[in-house]
Amino acid sequence: MIEKNNRHLNFFTVKVQKTSTNVSPFSGISFVNNEFNEVGMSQLIDNELGTRGKGIGFSYSDIIRNFTNVFFCGGSCAEDIQTHLGNHLKSIPGNNVPSADTILRGIKELAIPNTSYTSKQNNTYEFNINPKLNTLNIKSLLLTRQLQAGNYYDFDYDNQIIATEKYDAKRTYKKHKGYLPGIATIGNKIVYIENRDGNASVKFEQASTLTRAYNLLNDSDIRVNRSRMDAGSYSKEIIKVVASNSKLFYIRANKCAELSKQISEIKEWETVEINYKIYEVASMPFAQFYEEENYRLVIMREKSDDNQIDIFTGDSFTYRSILTNDWQNTEKDIIGYYNQRGSSERVFDVMNNDFGWKHLPFSFMNENAAFLIIMAMAKNFYNYFVEKVSAVFNDIMPTTRLKRFVFRFISVAGKWVYTGRQWVLKLFTNKPYEVLVT
Repeated sequence: MIEKNNRHLNFFTVKVQKTSTNVSPFSGISFVNNEFNEVGMSQLIDNELGTRGKGIGFSYSDIIRNFTNVFFCGGSCAEDIQTHLGNHLKSIPGNNVPSADTILRGIKELAIPNTSYTSKQNNTYEFNINPKLNTLNIKSLLLTRQLQAGNYYDFDYDNQIIATEKYDAKRTYKKHKGYLPGIATIGNKIVYIENRDGNASVKFEQASTLTRAYNLLNDSDIRVNRSRMDAGSYSKEIIKVVASNSKLFYIRANKCAELSKQISEIKEWETVEINYKIYEVASMPFAQFYEEENYRLVIMREKSDDNQIDIFTGDSFTYRSILTNDWQNTEKDIIGYYNQRGSSERVFDVMNNDFGWKHLPFSFMNENAAFLIIMAMAKNFYNYFVEKVSAVFNDIMPTTRLKRFVFRFISVAGKWVYTGRQWVLKLFTNKPYEVLVT
């Protein structure tokens, strides 16, 4: 019996044979690198950012392209190019691969000084506004035709806390240190970023931030159909900017005594089902900020779980309201559209976990702002590239997250060989990679 078991174990003995052949386990990155150049991203970066100086061996396109490749290979920081991925990226013919220090130094060069704003309470807050990198990001989206001049798009804006212990990080309302960047998105694409002190109110100077974001889009002939924002944008000054730059807008309204009193006087409510839950909905004209504007407040309510009586409305309902200038759609349609803004919030999850926002590399806000925008460009390029790949690979979809993409596309054994006076990528797979370059 023992001998039989031993013979069974010998069947699983691993035998190793080594070879000096230079085979890369990340050969799929060659297609990313090639597309980056073929679509014109490298040329656009160097045209927009200029040269780094006489005698410097690595261009900004070398830095941004290879840093993007690090994350496409499953890396999480610049140091991964030094410790894990450098040799594989260097095996790509013509790829000029910088060191981790060169990448970080190059990103620092793209940072600009902060701008200080003083509040009515005489508190000073730092913002970092980087128009050059934000413009480059928009031009890259136009280049890849993810945005097209003359078209109308839906625009979302939000502020995200990025927790960090960096030197100039401030204590946020969530009781830990960090930054509070303002981020504008169109669908799953980031179109504008400003970094700001973590202790600044989301409403503070938001009208100025939104004005710069809208102007950047307008300068590229990108138009806004609908703007959608949470209660952090509910103020007279901000609403004026949003309304003047959008055909329609939808902003969550803050609860207040005056508003609650008006809502309590509503007599007619319609019962609707939204996401398998029953609500009561109604609308009323809104003139709290602008009497001359034809604004509409859409209200939804549901029975509170604890049956607690609301001091303002005198009933046991939970109320939520949306301020809009849309009088055409029903309350249910407006609420349904507003609730879809969760898709823009998923962009933050992708940036934090797939593209390095959770681990900022620098000690200062302005340098980290440059990093945030560059990684947003990398994510936007990923959207473009994964959609192209999904048309060829059955196991990859346009919504595939980066980790799965690495396993299903990037992780393929291959090597570059020089034959017939040209470089050929030899892949050890039967997947249809060749279709991507035909």
